[in-house]
Amino acid sequence: MAAGAAFDRAGGWASAELAPVLETAERVGAAAQIRDRAGRVIASSGGFAAHADSPQSSAPVVVGGQRVGVVVARFTGSGLTAADLTLLTALLRAIAGAGGLAALLALVTGLAAARRITRPVERLIAVTRAMGRGDRSARVGQIRAPGELRELAAAFDQMADSLDRQEKLRRDLVADVAHELPTPVAVLQAGHEALLDGVAEPTPGQLASLHDEVLWLSRMIADLQTLAAAEAAALHLALSRCDLADVAAAAIDSLAGRFEAAGIILDRELTPVQILADSHRLHQVITNLLTNALKFTPAGGSVTVRTGPAGRDAVLQVTDTGAGISADELPRIFDRFWRGQQASQTPGSGIGLAVAAELARAHSGQLTAASQPGGGTQMTLTLPRA
Repeated sequence: MAAGAAFDRAGGWASAELAPVLETAERVGAAAQIRDRAGRVIASSGGFAAHADSPQSSAPVVVGGQRVGVVVARFTGSGLTAADLTLLTALLRAIAGAGGLAALLALVTGLAAARRITRPVERLIAVTRAMGRGDRSARVGQIRAPGELRELAAAFDQMADSLDRQEKLRRDLVADVAHELPTPVAVLQAGHEALLDGVAEPTPGQLASLHDEVLWLSRMIADLQTLAAAEAAALHLALSRCDLADVAAAAIDSLAGRFEAAGIILDRELTPVQILADSHRLHQVITNLLTNALKFTPAGGSVTVRTGPAGRDAVLQVTDTGAGISADELPRIFDRFWRGQQASQTPGSGIGLAVAAELARAHSGQLTAASQPGGGTQMTLTLPRA
């Protein structure tokens, strides 16, 4: 119809405007060719010859009841209309845009996740380098990271704390040796020089004095070894479930003969309570407390040992009827190698309570003392219940 209208308006094919006809064919997905009545080509789409094998259809052009030509259409394959092509193009663009946006979001998310992982790793590296430079106080601390990295940071800090504690033990032992050993060594040196120079005669009394200093030096070395072992116990505790009353009973039984020989009554009020402890080390603590009470309780006095639960804790108390401790000396009784006025009259080096306190801390517990002059002393060991 469009070709016939163009022929009618122009009065023939020579001046007929056929471009709109060809454009209409292209919009519906076809290539068109218009021929006159003799079969000569009047106008043709640019891709008509290229689609020679495509399906085609022809229709006569009739004007005024007479056949003046024919329109041949070859379909290019898709057969889509312009609207369909527009929709398809828009859809493809939308898909491409969505894909690009998804890729961008994936990139941003990946960068954020990578940063969340690399930041704590960078923190670990920085702390490791700081410790390598000698900064023993460097710690990772709390970090926001996946669970495995948090566990790694916690394990690193535990390792650093252990190394720091071992270093402290080494320094303390060196300090104790430097503080305690010079005196007996100096006495031995002076005595031997006096004998060598002829200033003093090698009498039995002089030799006995030197022998006493050797024994004192030997005891001091043994005490230093005991204290070092107690301080290191926190690193080597063999914890197991046990009854505090049973451990206390064993310690009491081992010392019952000494209390009887000293004329001191040893009472026990033992209530079972379960704890997690190294029974060997705990036996050592209780033995130290009982030995200390034995030293400072006069004949005819008494020592009472009590065990039992106290809320979420387990408690052991050793109460004596000795002379007691003055208020100014009480805060120092757990110091290393410290001996109060009462202790100066009894043998010992002053590390028994220091060892007991250190072992109590190794068990996540606490050792405290309450006393007053003339009113006896009560030592209280508090441990977490199992």
